[in-house]
Order: sequence, then C-alpha cells, then structure tokens
Amino acid sequence: MATIYKEILLQADPGDVWDAVRDVAAVHTRLVPGVLADTRMEGNCRVVTFANGLVVRELIVTIDDQNRRLAYASVGGRATHHNASFQVCAETEGRTRLVWITDVLPDEIAAPIRETVEQCATAIKKALDKATS
Repeated sequence: MATIYKEILLQADPGDVWDAVRDVAAVHTRLVPGVLADTRMEGNCRVVTFANGLVVRELIVTIDDQNRRLAYASVGGRATHHNASFQVCAETEGRTRLVWITDVLPDEIAAPIRETVEQCATAIKKALDKATS
C-alpha cells in the first residue's frame, strides 16, 4: 500500500484552519478553490468535481472536533482502497501545521494521487495562509 504524507505549514490560526477543513460541503470554495469546481453532499458522502471534470465520491468517516481531525475514504473509481485524513496541529502562536495522510491501493495509482495532493496543498496554502493571501 502506498502512503502519501504531506505537511502544510500555514500562517493561520488553527481554529480557522479547522473550520475550513471540517466544512466538508464547501471544500471547493474554502480549502482547495481552483482544484475543485464543485462539491455536493449525498448523505454522509461528498461528491467532488475537479476542475478537469473528474468526479470522486468520498465517504466522510469522521469529523472529530476535539482532535481537529477529518477522515474520509474515496469509494468507487480506480482505487481498490483509499483512505485519507487531515489533522490540524497548533504550532507557535498564529501558525498551524496541517497534516494530510493518504493510503491507497493499488500502488500504481499513487503517483497521480500524489500530484493531486501537491496541487491541493498549493491551493490550501493560497486559501488559508495569511502570509500569502
């Protein structure tokens, strides 16, 4: 199983970052604008449409406000297994470390998913980092 581990350091309040991460229905406007074009909720699943037209269904596994952790799993599609989580970690005052971990099978699809994670990380930095906004 391939694991994609990404840390994003942000000049932003952890509470503000968590508020954006936990808003699962607005991920396309609040977290990764430009990478995602739309999000719609269907029960406990969000259906995201990427700017390139790709549509992915993601089961929201948990939104843990106490630990500022979101876990989700992509269902259907090319992956036989896909789970991911975001955790918001407070750093020094006014700074946040956002940890994004994705596990995926088969290993062959890890490279394009890693590219998407990098694109999303850039969008997250642009959307939430006070130093770049």
